[in-house]
Amino acid sequence: MADTSGPGTGWQAVLRAEGYRLTPQRELVLRAVERLGHATVEEVHQDVVRQHASVNISTVYRTLALLDEFGLIRQVYLTDRTPVYHSTSVPSHVHLSCTGCGQVIDADPDDFTPLAATLVRKHGFAPHVDRLVLSGLCADCRRRESDADPGPTGGQERSARPGPTVEG
Repeated sequence: MADTSGPGTGWQAVLRAEGYRLTPQRELVLRAVERLGHATVEEVHQDVVRQHASVNISTVYRTLALLDEFGLIRQVYLTDRTPVYHSTSVPSHVHLSCTGCGQVIDADPDDFTPLAATLVRKHGFAPHVDRLVLSGLCADCRRRESDADPGPTGGQERSARPGPTVEG
């Protein structure tokens, strides 16, 4: 995980060591990714142009690829569409992607240690848990889905839940 915080260290040292210049555009893109969390190229570009209107989207694409190559950011696919980027200056995490509302929950990779051990034992496969994305429904969407589904009794099972009573 790269440290992107200190002057002359972190991202600057990484780029210098690889022979790259430290441009304001590169710093703007990196800071936008850090600020936005999980962001698409277009979202990063929109954030950058608020501060420096002359930065075009091709510069953002090239910079994101460079920063990903050197481990300063990470590209992940939360859906089957466009990738998103997040900073590696935050702790490693598993992405829980809600297919109902699009929310992304960052989960502790240690929660998946038993699964990883099982995959190694059964299949000889060692997953990169920090790049794992699980799709499903968040608690709110699960609740909405269960409230909307009356079930086989036409919603009668809901009457067992505590709630306001009407006295007549």
